[in-house]
Amino acid sequence: MTPLSQNGYGTPAVRTARDSEYDVFSRITRMLRQADTTDDRRAMIDAVHKNNQLWTILATDLAETGNLLPDDVKAGLISLAAFSLRHGHAVLAGRAEISALIDVNVAVMKGLRGEVAV
Repeated sequence: MTPLSQNGYGTPAVRTARDSEYDVFSRITRMLRQADTTDDRRAMIDAVHKNNQLWTILATDLAETGNLLPDDVKAGLISLAAFSLRHGHAVLAGRAEISALIDVNVAVMKGLRGEVAV
């Protein structure tokens, strides 16, 4: 069953899984950006934690035998997941900046929109 939402004209609009994935990346990337512009350590921890959760869920899904993405796409995304998780832990330890996490997420969002290949 495809989720539906209302478009600007009051009629149902079909939302794809890709749209939902984009929305999750967008929300978490917004959290990362907000945390990057403040000195609020708690906001940074929350944002990085959510990002780590997202990438863990994504990597788990990619590793499932039923995942129909091409192997090269899966491998690339799993590599991004590994980087994002390592870098997220480095950010939490105070050894890295959030900006790389934002850059990776934005690249994935562009890929989901068909703007560039990830």
